[in-house]
Amino acid sequence: MTQCLNWQQLNAAEQAAALARPSLPDSAALKTTVAGIIAEVRRDGDAALKRLSEQFDGLADNALLLTEAQRTALIAQLKPERKAAIELAYGNIRRFHAAQQPTDIQVETTPGVFCELRQRPIGSVGLYIPGGSAPLPSTVLMLGVPAQLAGCPRTVLVTPPGRPTATDIAPEIVYAAELCGIQQIFTIGGAQAIAALAYGTKSIAKVDKIFGPGNRYVTEAKQQVSQDAAGAMIDMPAGPSEVLVLADDSANPAFVAADLLSQAEHGPDSQVLLVSPSQSLIDKVLQQVEQQLKILPRADIARQALSHSRAICTADLATAVAVTNAYAPEHLIVQTYDDDALVPQFTSAASIFVGPWTPESAGDYASGTNHVLPTYGYSRTASSLSLTDFYRRFTVQKLTPTGMRAIGPAIVTLAEAEQLGAHALAVSLRLQQLDLQQPDLQQQGSAQRESLNER
Repeated sequence: MTQCLNWQQLNAAEQAAALARPSLPDSAALKTTVAGIIAEVRRDGDAALKRLSEQFDGLADNALLLTEAQRTALIAQLKPERKAAIELAYGNIRRFHAAQQPTDIQVETTPGVFCELRQRPIGSVGLYIPGGSAPLPSTVLMLGVPAQLAGCPRTVLVTPPGRPTATDIAPEIVYAAELCGIQQIFTIGGAQAIAALAYGTKSIAKVDKIFGPGNRYVTEAKQQVSQDAAGAMIDMPAGPSEVLVLADDSANPAFVAADLLSQAEHGPDSQVLLVSPSQSLIDKVLQQVEQQLKILPRADIARQALSHSRAICTADLATAVAVTNAYAPEHLIVQTYDDDALVPQFTSAASIFVGPWTPESAGDYASGTNHVLPTYGYSRTASSLSLTDFYRRFTVQKLTPTGMRAIGPAIVTLAEAEQLGAHALAVSLRLQQLDLQQPDLQQQGSAQRESLNER
């Protein structure tokens, strides 16, 4: 970590710079490139997908769909301990998300006025699972389990093709998909996969909503298709991965260093921050970072991420909390003498990991919470992925004659105040009709009372 900063010695502009994310290079060129890929897929469909797979992946024979026989053969390669680990994670993720089942509600807001909120699963969802240098079967579970629990009628998965053939993808991805009941797996990645999900091709039918993280091409493609009425909705805005560790003298420097590196190894554009009121702890953590880098297989990637990461020394824990809230991290790890008292003070973290025995890795894999999270400061307003993201919510209302009489005059008054005459007329016509029916209703009421008296 090339920057070690004393927060109290920075002016406002320097403090803002200390909490800035890495700039994303060539944003204009990226938009143009991705738009071109999307247009190509929309125009040529499967032919474009195969052509782009040959261009970017070096594969001339990508059949796109992983057959049932190929899926079975890949799962057979898994060692029992890998299958057991995936099953344990699946169970915990399922238990946590099953507790999030939404319920329909009905409220009689005024006598005769009934309002409902109903929840129904999204009809079709597409799950993007990164491959490349770090295949992520854990992401299959994070997306597949809630889709399965919600009962989405159609769930498809796309993931970059393997080497030397397209079907040589990670068996762990296939087994996780099997547990989640995912019907189709397509060996296509990048912006072209997002385009296929959003607009459809002969092989890959269009979906209603796209989920999952990816590189900057995938992220840009998701943004573009979500802004097109003919495209598809997406799960959330996201950028490169990030973590902030807030720690004091009570923290274990080796634990803190490992937590920082576990996020730094995700990619060269990841960012990690250490915030502490203890310069002594910061020094020890930085020493541990250098020692642990020596044994990491992805050390080169982690070093690139560390080049734009920072350690920030604050005057006290209260200031450390304020800095944390200002940064709004994707992942927040808290290792202090009073963790539980601090947690209610955090206002903007997407996912919080409390105490020395709770590494971010737990949430990434098997604790049960979802690891698909908003990044780049979006956690101030966006939330972690949950079961409800796989539902659509809609309202239903019904008025009886009693209800129309109760709120109709107010509706007319408000519509006239907004100079929307048709709105007012739609209600006043009904009120007039009810007034015409009133004598008949009164006569019916009198007849019912006389009949009861005779009895």
